[in-house]
Amino acid sequence: MTARDKAWTDVIAVSDLEPGDATPVTLGARELAVFDASEGIFVSLARCTHGAANLCDGHFDGTHIECPLHQGLFDVRSGAPKAAPARLPLRMFETRVVDGVVQILI
Repeated sequence: MTARDKAWTDVIAVSDLEPGDATPVTLGARELAVFDASEGIFVSLARCTHGAANLCDGHFDGTHIECPLHQGLFDVRSGAPKAAPARLPLRMFETRVVDGVVQILI
């Protein structure tokens, strides 16, 4: 798929987000985590890359999400793993807000 084949897709209204937390969203076959972070809104696949736990059930401090299963830690701004046992980054989506709706590029 080329960049020209991608399109912005509505995910959730900003008003429906858990303020300052992670909100789970199902979009087709994708389970997403929408993070209302201290530096903006970020979207990743919802499953931890180590143990496949739903990250929305983990502790979120405004910048990092901790997996509820093995306490792996990820930076939600980049998806980068920050603490073992997480080694692989999260799959992040380019995100924007238009007219109060969070959108991702897929």
